Amino acid sequence: MSQRTASTDGTSTTDVAYEDMPLGGFHLRVALASTGGVFSDGFGLGIIGISLGLASSGLGLDPLWLGLLGGASLAGLFLGALLTGPFADRHGRRPVFAYNMLLLASLSALQYFVRSAPELLVLRLAIGFLLGTDYVVSKALLTEFTPRRVRGRILSVLSVAWAGGYTSAYFVGYALSSGAPDAWRTMLLVSAVPCILILPLRLTMPESPLWLADHGRAGRAAAVVLAKFGPRVLPPVPVPPSADGRGRWRQLASAEWRRRTIVACTFFTCQVIPYFAVGTFVGRVLEALHVSSAHAGGLVYNVALLCGALLGLVVVDRLPRRTFLVGSFVVTALAMLALTVIAEPPPLLTIVLFATIASVLSAASNLVYVYLPELFPTDLRASGIGLAIAASRIGSAASTFLLPLVVADFGVRVALGSCVVVLALGAIVCFAWAPETKHARLAAGTATP
Repeated sequence: MSQRTASTDGTSTTDVAYEDMPLGGFHLRVALASTGGVFSDGFGLGIIGISLGLASSGLGLDPLWLGLLGGASLAGLFLGALLTGPFADRHGRRPVFAYNMLLLASLSALQYFVRSAPELLVLRLAIGFLLGTDYVVSKALLTEFTPRRVRGRILSVLSVAWAGGYTSAYFVGYALSSGAPDAWRTMLLVSAVPCILILPLRLTMPESPLWLADHGRAGRAAAVVLAKFGPRVLPPVPVPPSADGRGRWRQLASAEWRRRTIVACTFFTCQVIPYFAVGTFVGRVLEALHVSSAHAGGLVYNVALLCGALLGLVVVDRLPRRTFLVGSFVVTALAMLALTVIAEPPPLLTIVLFATIASVLSAASNLVYVYLPELFPTDLRASGIGLAIAASRIGSAASTFLLPLVVADFGVRVALGSCVVVLALGAIVCFAWAPETKHARLAAGTATP
């Protein structure tokens, strides 16, 4: 969408709509501020698993405490994502986006000084809460600043950034594991560094013009657009204030948005259940399938995850969102079904099928950063993202807990068959209700331009 205007010298110029402007330096700055935060999130979650092994003796951690501390961040993340969505939709993205990295850095640094397991547990819960806030606002703010032509590719970088942070934590932890009794403290302290590095970009970030226009602040929205993108970019069209007095969650459950809410929660949950369950215990599953070199198979699986994330970055804007979404569920369900029904699959076929599952799931995980924000209008975007994230955390925690028990009590094929059912459910729900959003204008809150 563009508008023809006349310049002072009589020549004509073209004003570009806010969502149709070309990619510029400020967009990359917003992307860096968002991906830096997501990198910090992945690093903070990854470093705890490495450090707890060294902290066991110093803090007197038994298996119960190890489990509590390992899962504390996920519990906090659940609450942070769930509660931040309505707050960010009501009060804006910037209040959380600007300052949560400062709080996260402070809490990460305090881990260095803990003297007991309960102290560390409280800090990990609070850290998880802040990670949950960032999962919501980073997606929402970057979505609302990015031109729709490149929205998929830019948002997909968040997926790569999270994986990069999580992987970097492993290498940093290994480098710092000198054998000193307090090396784990340094590991946890270092998790504050990426938060501090990205903080200046966060503090100088303006509010989303789409959110401002949606909340009756068209003047401020126009001022942000003028300051950051120049006079040739038209600000978002103001949206009349909603007369709906219901809370955000009630609106998400209303007839107007119910299907999109179900699609968001189902898609994310059905994707992460096999992703985390099989990924966490891939070695054990491969051993149960009689693959002699389970370690090598696990290495192939994890390499496939990384390759899949990069593949998703390449194809996310080349395929319709709906096709990518439904197709990923169908392909992974069929591969998982083959592992379930073939009585004695050759080890090479088993590894190939697992690599297919890993790469396709990882590629489709880019849609978590792209498709979720596109499903909801500006006034419900953060709430919808937060609710879907919270639902997915329940699914990932439950599946990670249950998979080894199911394998032990009922066998690996029952566990894999359960994953087939989950993937098939995702395919059915998305085929029935998932809208196409690739060319959606966010300000309109609809699935079509």
